[in-house]
Amino acid sequence: APVTGGACGAFQAFSLFVKAKEVPAAARCPAGGEGVRWRCCRLAFEELSGIHRHVALQHAGDIGQQVGLTEAGQQAGLTAKQAAAEVSPLSVPAPAGNADGLNGHSRGSPEISCTLPDTSHVSYDDLTSKVGEVLLYYCYCEVKDPEKLCAWQKALCQHLHLTGKVRVASEGINGTVGGSKVATNLYIEVMLSQPLFKDILCQEDFKSSAGGAHCFPDLRVGVFKEIVPMGIDPKIVSYKETGIHLSPQEFHREVEQYLSQASQGQSNTILLDCRNFYESKIGHFQGCLAPDIRKFSYFPSYVDENLELFKDKRVLMYCTGGIRCERGSAYLRSKAVCREVYQLKGGIHKYLEEFPDGFYRGKLFVFDDRYAICSNEDIISACRYCGTLWDQYKLCSSQHCRQLVLTCPSCHNKGLTACCSVCQEKELKVTSGASGQTLKEECECTRRRPRVPIEHVSQRTLDAGK
Repeated sequence: APVTGGACGAFQAFSLFVKAKEVPAAARCPAGGEGVRWRCCRLAFEELSGIHRHVALQHAGDIGQQVGLTEAGQQAGLTAKQAAAEVSPLSVPAPAGNADGLNGHSRGSPEISCTLPDTSHVSYDDLTSKVGEVLLYYCYCEVKDPEKLCAWQKALCQHLHLTGKVRVASEGINGTVGGSKVATNLYIEVMLSQPLFKDILCQEDFKSSAGGAHCFPDLRVGVFKEIVPMGIDPKIVSYKETGIHLSPQEFHREVEQYLSQASQGQSNTILLDCRNFYESKIGHFQGCLAPDIRKFSYFPSYVDENLELFKDKRVLMYCTGGIRCERGSAYLRSKAVCREVYQLKGGIHKYLEEFPDGFYRGKLFVFDDRYAICSNEDIISACRYCGTLWDQYKLCSSQHCRQLVLTCPSCHNKGLTACCSVCQEKELKVTSGASGQTLKEECECTRRRPRVPIEHVSQRTLDAGK
């Protein structure tokens, strides 16, 4: 009998969960038999009924969270006989380009397809190779069922052995994932075939850099209110009100003109870095204004406190991959003080692909275990302790702090591994066992920095060559 409503969602989630536990064909028994076809909870399964029974009994709660339905757990707790009868047809992957997928909707439907790619032709070693890349992408679009998109993304990434972070919301999707080259290529292929992203997401929207699954500690996929946390309801400030997008070539010409005029004191343009202070510290465009803010959610307050700075100005905005500029430019435009607001399409990532030795100097900060990627040899930041040129971040050694610190090898070898003296003292207390008390997560770095800096226009001098 056909299933509808919540039951349909539960069956889809059940199918995706089972599919994610499948062992690639190349890794199965080479002696001619099928061998182990699924692995889950350190158990091996050769029969479909076996993995169905295990998932139904042990993972009903997980499936309930993915589907986001109260009755999902009950549906996932079907007997093995029911699961085999109802779910088995759904567990067979459809071709990557098939819009029907697992959701049963007609071809061409704008609904979410739950298709998973066929990996039977790919060897396990190729699929899990440590030599790979990290993808960065986002897509603003209307998502009617974020929970369903989230469940599909989680299953897709697990199926391809990808790690990383993916944020899903009613306004779209934002992700950075790492894996083998084979896996990331399959991921892009399936994403582009997803009906939800049709005519919106394209190949150029995926930014890539050398890396792999090892660049992230795990896989985190979740549903949020915003796909980039600005702290403003997307219904109030929408991505649809964004600034004018400039290609890397157009942005390069604009920056060139701006620097030329600024050197003569004639510019009416502000080159605005929308990132956090620790990002712009190790790399930025020459002549930029880089707000000393710790989180992007502080950006709206920064704009509010510095409206006079932007009055009647042309603003050129940029960020890592472009997503923060989408909402940031929309917020700035909503204040109706700027003459024009432009943003770099594809962000610094795409700019550096075309202008590795252009106006962006230093490294590009990335939100994974690499911390930064390099396109030129410039080092524009210094060791926190001795002042020697250094731009390789490490986490503060104090377990009570999550700040990043620039400490050169020489200072690091001397034990100077914390972000400030307060954390350094806490670290000594912990390692020496001198204090049994619980230490607060606070430090000199955060305490001395204003949450929202106020720029003094009359005192601000622009060194165009800096």
